[in-house]
Amino acid sequence: MLRPVAYECGDVSFTGFLADGSNGKPAPGVLVVHESVGVTEHVKGRALALAEQGYVAFALDLFGAHDLALPDAQRESKLVMRTPGLMHLRARAALDVLAAQPNVDAGRLGAIGFCLGGVVVLELARHRAPIHCAIGFHPGLKRPDGSPDNSIAAKVLMMIGDADPIVPQEDRLAFAQSMQAAGADWELHVFGGVGHSYTNPEIDAYRLPGFAYNAEASRRAWAMALELLREQLKSIG
Repeated sequence: MLRPVAYECGDVSFTGFLADGSNGKPAPGVLVVHESVGVTEHVKGRALALAEQGYVAFALDLFGAHDLALPDAQRESKLVMRTPGLMHLRARAALDVLAAQPNVDAGRLGAIGFCLGGVVVLELARHRAPIHCAIGFHPGLKRPDGSPDNSIAAKVLMMIGDADPIVPQEDRLAFAQSMQAAGADWELHVFGGVGHSYTNPEIDAYRLPGFAYNAEASRRAWAMALELLREQLKSIG
């Protein structure tokens, strides 16, 4: 069951969704970060799926608005990409909300993100937020303005499609170089012949070139994410 949680960051009000799989005992917390279209049933479903695995999952609200038309969502995405520090500020506010939940073990936090959300979890890692892993599904690999060059302690797993028009080869190379420079423990998994937003069954309705749901890639990516979460969150504490 999802529970809406209202919170503030700066002068903006947000509403995220909490799925508590703790059964009343201290449990790891996982921040779930939505795609550039905003909070959808897809990302809510992922939070519920994590709760079924025994996590407390919080699907954040990056924009402070829901059910946006595509042009409005694109405008909000550009705002958080181009305003130095804003992406991290909003993500960290949501992470703090998650960590403060009564059944969350704040020493066992992770973050997963889809599309724009993959950029967000990488920024949390680059800002050395208290997460043990940063996992991205079909993330963009371009960095937002103001992205720091700190060392990275969180384990990093990014999973993209080889046919993703959002992530050209030069971005993959720049990502690898930035991870190496940060001394990160990182992986970049590439699914052959797979496009952007491969985890989202709703994406085909947008009819965007190079964007397509792929059930097999989605299943494999989810299994890889669950394994890293288990390794980094359930095997400690």
